[in-house]
Amino acid sequence: MNTDIPDFLADQRDAAPADSQHLYITFEDLWERKLWHQLTDALVDFFNAKESAAQRLPFYKTFILSFADKINQLRLVTLALKAAAQCPTSQERLSFLEAAAKKVDNPNSQDAHVYATVAVATVKLELKDLEGTRQDLDKSEKILELFDSVETIVHASFYRVNAEYYQSKSDFAAYYRNALLYLACIDLKQLTPEECRNRAYDLSIAALISDTIYNFGELLLHPILDTLTKDDAWLRELLFAFNRGDLVAYDVLAGHISSNPLLSEHREGLRQKIYLAALTETVFRRPPHDRAMSFRTIAEETKVRPDEIEHLIMKALSLGLLRGSIDQVDEIARINWVQPKVLDMSQIDGMRSRLQEWDSNVNNLGNWIETKGQDVWAA
Repeated sequence: MNTDIPDFLADQRDAAPADSQHLYITFEDLWERKLWHQLTDALVDFFNAKESAAQRLPFYKTFILSFADKINQLRLVTLALKAAAQCPTSQERLSFLEAAAKKVDNPNSQDAHVYATVAVATVKLELKDLEGTRQDLDKSEKILELFDSVETIVHASFYRVNAEYYQSKSDFAAYYRNALLYLACIDLKQLTPEECRNRAYDLSIAALISDTIYNFGELLLHPILDTLTKDDAWLRELLFAFNRGDLVAYDVLAGHISSNPLLSEHREGLRQKIYLAALTETVFRRPPHDRAMSFRTIAEETKVRPDEIEHLIMKALSLGLLRGSIDQVDEIARINWVQPKVLDMSQIDGMRSRLQEWDSNVNNLGNWIETKGQDVWAA
């Protein structure tokens, strides 16, 4: 038994407020009885209390490391992360976390190793070491791919830091995907209202300015979007305007674009994107048997200049938003498929009307067959 531990705990107890001194007696009792699971639970609760901030580092270095190999390694890293937050500088925190990652780099604790390695990547990102961050994230991803299952906190930390990395690189599509995966791994109650608002804002901007994201379905259905209220409500409305290809709403909301530097910088791209959204919405509103459209019709409904219509259709086809062909001689686009997307109530009502029309046509066809084929039915 380490004879220094009782002295350490006694010193810590004497320095603690009177109303929390009983905790140190509990720690010593559980440690002496080798009740590692119960001791870990007590330490996690202790580290989660704000009052423990000043004691986390000495507790981890002197007390917890003395039995580190006897407790759940993922929870060991959780305690290490709480302790690391008290390091005075980013460089000291980096060294501390690298040691923690090395400590759990064993065949049976690779999930904990990934958790710690991602924490190392977080600090490297703070220090603007993008190459080092990427190396740690790639290493973590390769290990994660080998697991059949892993604690959600591990995946959540990986996706969070991966999203932050891609955001720093202005890779908006990759940021968007990883940020949504991060949100899928957590309960929104874990985030503060301000964190939720910031996440929703950044995701919305990324979705709008990315040149590869044309379907916002996952974001539109996510409850985090409801945090865009008051001064940010226009951004939510803009997303829905893009989703339904609403040029009128876009023109009304376009005045807000200059309030965000990224949106302002990608103004032309946004205009092209809303034209594509208007085109797909125009096709979607038509029944499948009526999707041979003249360039003039498309120009009227999308407000795009007639000489740009062919290029617009070709772009939609190349992006996989539509499938079909173009008759350049007769200036007709024949569309046989449009990319599915989340529908608002007006779009659902339009679909309901088309289903009612289809039902009516089927009934009329049935009545016609019954009338014309009476002799056949009788036979």
